[in-house]
Amino acid sequence: MEIYELTVHELLEKLDKKEITKEEMLASYQNRINEKEKDVQAFVTITEQEAKEDLKQKANSPSKLAGIPIGIKDNICTKGVKTTCASKMLENFVAPYDATVMEKINEAGMVSLGKLNMDEFAMGGSTEHSYFKKTKNPWNLNKVPGGSSGGSAAAVAAGMVPWALGSDTGGSIRQPASFCGIVGLKPTYGLVSRFGLVAFASSLDQIGTLTKDVKDSALLLNVIAGHDEKDSTSANREKEDYTKALKNDVKGLKIGVPKEYFGDGINTEVKEAIEKVIEKYRQLGATVEECSLDVADYALATYYIIACAEASSNLGRFDGIRYGYRTKNYENLKDIYRNSRSEGFGAEVKRRIILGTYVLSSGYYDAYYKKAQQVRTLVKNEYAKNFAKYDVILTPTASNVAFDIGSKINDPLEMYLADLCTVPVNIAGLPGISVPCGLNSEGMPIGFQLIGKPFDESTILNAAYTYEQNTDFRKNKPEFKN
Repeated sequence: MEIYELTVHELLEKLDKKEITKEEMLASYQNRINEKEKDVQAFVTITEQEAKEDLKQKANSPSKLAGIPIGIKDNICTKGVKTTCASKMLENFVAPYDATVMEKINEAGMVSLGKLNMDEFAMGGSTEHSYFKKTKNPWNLNKVPGGSSGGSAAAVAAGMVPWALGSDTGGSIRQPASFCGIVGLKPTYGLVSRFGLVAFASSLDQIGTLTKDVKDSALLLNVIAGHDEKDSTSANREKEDYTKALKNDVKGLKIGVPKEYFGDGINTEVKEAIEKVIEKYRQLGATVEECSLDVADYALATYYIIACAEASSNLGRFDGIRYGYRTKNYENLKDIYRNSRSEGFGAEVKRRIILGTYVLSSGYYDAYYKKAQQVRTLVKNEYAKNFAKYDVILTPTASNVAFDIGSKINDPLEMYLADLCTVPVNIAGLPGISVPCGLNSEGMPIGFQLIGKPFDESTILNAAYTYEQNTDFRKNKPEFKN
């Protein structure tokens, strides 16, 4: 087995036994990037020389993760490196500081291999909305990798990085993890600092992990979780070691399966794969029952009103004066504002800004934004009601598998409907994890989602780990089909 095919915990074992060196490890990933990036198109910026210099400085760090490579989604500020959000608006922005998660990554001695492609400003579900390139799914280069963290998911699946950071506003870690056959964890809102994450929707955004397996997910969460004084929404909680939660035992675990996610909209093969997951949990000693999330039908509309409203507000700063791209075509101040934003933002970002501005405008605020916030409370209450009875909730991660590049780009509504299973988790601020559970008849990955109580990452990680240890899907790898 090649070095780049190993999980991080396997890399650590080989380093500990001196079977490989840190230099060999870095070279393996950099060679893999040089070999596969032309096909996958996962990176916006590759920091090849910087990574080599970084390794020299960090190789002797006492941290057990010293020298381990990582990929970073391009909306997380990285000092001295371009942070573009895959947008023309920030094409030449070099971050003057590190995001808090980057400070933690550096303290742990990890080495960044570069910044990973995404939908512009994290708005999209296919990574087709990047200004720079369209990332391909390593399982089939004609398919999308999902989004908005599509570059992160594709890079992990293709073996170009052992793990990566992404951000999840409505499923942007979990959905691409499902499409690319890897593990994607969206932590509880507030568990991981958002300081240095370029904001899309501040009350929904959360940095999380994309990894080859669940144990790696727990390892990386250990690094990035924790209170941060620079983030007013950061939860002040005692640090946990999430790897200790991985018991490979779900006897007595109570799992709720909402009937609303198994209706006409779900692909037949996805449904069959999830039913096998349910049966596996029963065999392993868990109690699995059908339950109901009555507000599921309203969650998607609620999400898009809140997310677009917050995007409209957050992106107001990119006006050609304060931040970002400035047009060369202007005669007065109004021209600078209008032309800079018209030329600097892509179609999907403009669409969401317009919708967000509308729902916040005088005469419509109460009818849309205020109403959406009230429904948000109902969504939270509905989850709380179910969690009084169940330890975790199980759903599909996505209602379908990865689709063809270009097939939905002109149909925003169909693209938005792909988020149906993931957005309620962000609305309620809960933790969610996507785990691979099979392949469809075309050989494309299928994932299922486990949702937990607030700050109960340990339970969903153990439930995911137990399933993973008792199945063999994690051994399947993409073969770069065209």
